[in-house]
Amino acid sequence: MFDLMGMMGKVKEAQAKIKEAQSKLHLITAIGESGAGLVKVTVNGERKVLTIDIDESLLSPKEKEMLSDLIVAATNIAMQSIDLKIKTEMKAATDGMMPNIPGMDLGSMFG
Repeated sequence: MFDLMGMMGKVKEAQAKIKEAQSKLHLITAIGESGAGLVKVTVNGERKVLTIDIDESLLSPKEKEMLSDLIVAATNIAMQSIDLKIKTEMKAATDGMMPNIPGMDLGSMFG
């Protein structure tokens, strides 16, 4: 027989663990690099850009277009990386909490 009260308790416990994991997302970081490391962008789990590190060799007016392209590329790489980290963190927070329902991936709800 289906234990509705037990299931509701698991849902509340999962919600608490998800909320706790979400409160720590600002601590998770990822770095995206482009141009063989000439541009590095660091983002956090809240999907905020924290730093942009640009090699001095790119700081000339004639390199403006290439610099812009490298910043965009590095930012996109960092965002893809942080999305994977967020998904892993959320999945770990809810691991074993809920029954294995096909198509219900709690980790993907936050990425």
